[in-house]
Amino acid sequence: MSRVRQQTHSRGEESFRVTLEQSGLRLHLAHLAPKTTGPVEQHRTVLYIHGATFPIALSIGFRFDGHSWMDDLAEAGFDVWGLDFLGYGGSDRYPEMEAPPETNPPLGKAAGAARQITKAVEFIGEHQGTRHVSLLAHSRGTLPAGLYATTHPERLDRLVLFGPVALRRQEQPPKGQPPAYKDVTVEEQWQRFTGYLPPGESPVLEKRHFDLWGLAYLASDPTGEARMPPSVRVPNGFEADFAEAWSGHLAYDPGKVRTPTLIVRGEWDSITTDADARWLWKALGSVPLKREVLISRGTHVCHLEASRFQLYREVETFLKGNDLAQPKGVAQ
Repeated sequence: MSRVRQQTHSRGEESFRVTLEQSGLRLHLAHLAPKTTGPVEQHRTVLYIHGATFPIALSIGFRFDGHSWMDDLAEAGFDVWGLDFLGYGGSDRYPEMEAPPETNPPLGKAAGAARQITKAVEFIGEHQGTRHVSLLAHSRGTLPAGLYATTHPERLDRLVLFGPVALRRQEQPPKGQPPAYKDVTVEEQWQRFTGYLPPGESPVLEKRHFDLWGLAYLASDPTGEARMPPSVRVPNGFEADFAEAWSGHLAYDPGKVRTPTLIVRGEWDSITTDADARWLWKALGSVPLKREVLISRGTHVCHLEASRFQLYREVETFLKGNDLAQPKGVAQ
């Protein structure tokens, strides 16, 4: 097993720092054990894969009025894990993030992120004595998660693609390549999140929640307050991944996925459009079971919004399984 550092927090969360052998950089894994007595049920280990601009502590781990999605899954009996990709949250930063952004190619593209998922799954398997996990991935995180699913189907129970990136061919690839990283302010996040809302609709993201979220977001980058304006520096591989996907080059082939898969998104999701979801549904032609769920009054970030409990319940139901016919002679 790789070199590991562990820390236990209040409310039962654990943090692990797992070293990547080739680079020596360390990944952060958050863990919350199931809030039930007795051993973890088989097929109940879940690994969350975050999106483009904010880490696990601001997504599955952020507590709205004292309750997070991570808490919710643990209360439902799941052994819950979250991975911060390199450059985010509790993971190490790429050394290139200290150089001018134009001097290096975009950092953290899907292929490298998929290798980080491989490392995380290997560690979880060794630490928990299990061979299988389910992946719960959001937005840009669905690209490395999908790629991992095509190369390691034997390690997966279920795959949840929340607000997934899909293939489009209507856009031309940009000339040149994006910079290595970008700096994102809290105000930019507020404008982005509220900008997802259709005109005339009442807010679905409470400002009081976002104010706390914004403080925690800045705190997720140890250098964030030193910049003017204060910001969070994130690897920019996601921008390259999006550009490639929307100009005809998706990071993985959905036809090679063999794992039961859920596509879930908000009804007002402008990143995952109706056409995107239809394409992905058809492209997932080899999975034994697939399901698509639309969350009412939800946007691309409905895990931060009033509709989040709809999302929790739909994902929990899918992850619990019990929806495939058993071969004859196999006990239910």
